[in-house]
Amino acid sequence: MTEYGSYKSCDLCPRRCGADRTVTRGACGMGDTVFAARAALHMWEEPCISGERGSGAVFFVGCSLGCVFCQNRQISRGRGGKPLGARELSDVFLRLQDESHAENINLVTATHFTPTVADAISDAKSRGLRIPVVWNSGGYELQKTLRILDGLVDIYLPDFKYVSSELSEKYSHAPDYFEVAKLALDEMFSQVGRPVFDDDGMMTRGMIVRHLVLPTHADDSRRCIKYIFDRFGDGVYISIMNQYTPTGSPPYPELCRPVTEEEYDSVVDFAADIGVTNGFIQEGGTVEESFIPAFDGEGL
Repeated sequence: MTEYGSYKSCDLCPRRCGADRTVTRGACGMGDTVFAARAALHMWEEPCISGERGSGAVFFVGCSLGCVFCQNRQISRGRGGKPLGARELSDVFLRLQDESHAENINLVTATHFTPTVADAISDAKSRGLRIPVVWNSGGYELQKTLRILDGLVDIYLPDFKYVSSELSEKYSHAPDYFEVAKLALDEMFSQVGRPVFDDDGMMTRGMIVRHLVLPTHADDSRRCIKYIFDRFGDGVYISIMNQYTPTGSPPYPELCRPVTEEEYDSVVDFAADIGVTNGFIQEGGTVEESFIPAFDGEGL
């Protein structure tokens, strides 16, 4: 069993499904074996994460949040991927560093595998992993689970999706999203503190909070930005994204179109008006670009 915890009677995520994941699947759609779908350089993160060489992104299969608009639904619903033990995952991290020359190790949606991933990070560090480790998540996480990562993760890259419980219930079946996510952000910030950059402008420690603007819901986006800024000020970076890509969700006609320029600009302008200076924005046409990589097992 992992050094960092058990998958029996699982309570790693806020769903607290209680499943014995050694014999069945939990709310995340996964058992106790890590499955990953890709481990390769990724150029589409914020500039201080991707840099010139690319972020070493490891995409994990399964997810405990399950948003109806998920761009990675091909794997987030618990399908596909390659099984990996902690040592094999550690080897992947070291290959990304030593062979691919990645700027960092970017763990994408790994919350439901936290104990094994923590083992893998610890092992890789003992064998020479020296680049920053990035925890890239949906923000729906328990403080007690995040504490497993204290001292292992250098950069937190969480989403902060909603303030409205009505929206979070409708689109993520998580009416408690805001209450859970704000505590998660507090825990992340307590671990890594204010941003630190190297001489090349790459983040080596700190937190970037992402918010994806959804069509028709710019009002809640403004509430999200205000909460983050009121809570952390310039102690974190805020990344306001316009890359929402319609996935064809018939029960949700309001989500079946991209975000308009007017909607996105209203959120960006609001952020500027309240004093946000540490941030990232996306400029036109991002929905037309491919932010969804091929989940073909590359690098595993």
